[in-house]
Amino acid sequence: MRSAFLNELGIICALGSSPAEVTAAMFAEDYPRGLSMTDAFTPGRMLAVGEVAAQLPDLSELPVTLRGRNNSLLMHALGQIRPAVEQAISRYGRDRVAVVIGTSTSGVGESENAQRHWQEHRRWPSDFDYYQQEMGTAAQFVAHVLGTRGPAHVISTACSSSAKALASAARLIKAGLADAVIAGGADSLCQFTIAGFRSLESVSDTRCNPLSANRRGINIGEGAALFLMTAEPGPVRLAGWGESSDAHHMSAPDPSGRGATEVVRQALERAGLHATDIDYINLHGTATPQNDAMEARIVAEIFGADTPVSSTKPLTGHALGAAGAIEAGLSWLTLVGNPDGFLPPHWWDRQADPELPSLHLVQPGETATRPLRHVLSQSFAFGGSNAALLLASG
Repeated sequence: MRSAFLNELGIICALGSSPAEVTAAMFAEDYPRGLSMTDAFTPGRMLAVGEVAAQLPDLSELPVTLRGRNNSLLMHALGQIRPAVEQAISRYGRDRVAVVIGTSTSGVGESENAQRHWQEHRRWPSDFDYYQQEMGTAAQFVAHVLGTRGPAHVISTACSSSAKALASAARLIKAGLADAVIAGGADSLCQFTIAGFRSLESVSDTRCNPLSANRRGINIGEGAALFLMTAEPGPVRLAGWGESSDAHHMSAPDPSGRGATEVVRQALERAGLHATDIDYINLHGTATPQNDAMEARIVAEIFGADTPVSSTKPLTGHALGAAGAIEAGLSWLTLVGNPDGFLPPHWWDRQADPELPSLHLVQPGETATRPLRHVLSQSFAFGGSNAALLLASG
């Protein structure tokens, strides 16, 4: 059976607008980068968010249905891997190149802007179409830009969306339904998502504080990460993945972590690895009371207290539908071009929650004690949608 390799990465998030920028900011030892304070999405109340500061591509030449910040983020990430993608199209043919994207906001931000325009002028703006906020737009956008004719679809399962998109892409490769897949995710900041999480009392005003006794909730972020996935050997292989659905609660995780445990064990089994083979775990690590409690328990149960772990959400914010792909991207960057073996640090106030099991939280500047070969990235979403990705150096 064919393997699925993550040959190229394009990434943009609060940490930077290229793999090199993101790597440098992620491994910085002196202070945490990424988040900024703004009241742009909560007028009159300053809030820490993971906002992308870079100027994004202009999409005005495209059909209005394909315009929007979400797709501009995708275009930026795609531009970083475009030469390799074009080579894949030339080699395999347009019918054999697929697109799988995870998202949760799509063009909701454009709808918000359009509604404000309507309230002021009593007419819709000329550059708005309701179709911009359809979930399927992201995959159609990438396929349109590239001219591909293979399968193109979007997965929208909240915070597990783009992790599941990578698993779906791997299945297409392994089943022989595609020879190359552009896979990943994108989400953009908007008032709708921030207001939704605030209504759940899950948003922290300041930088989030995962696994701390003082954790108060998440920071919302945005960004995009795209991989070129093929069966051709590359620097990183998607060695395993797991997916499950708890259906425990609309927004709260199953406290037992049964579904989360299942996806980790699936990923290990699919990769033919044991828990002791994992060199680093990128936690979902939202800094909400219930998620952190559940995740800490399942990590301690499966891996014990010695495997290095960290949450990178204090650096990127929680990019929702894009989080799985962005954090897979950070895991990819931990395995590629990192000869000193730096590990993504866990930024927090170091006030451990006595109710949680002890874990090996990565300190700033910490390096792996053995060659980095296997990295696990965990994503847990609303509705009990769970996913885990196991990346292995090629």
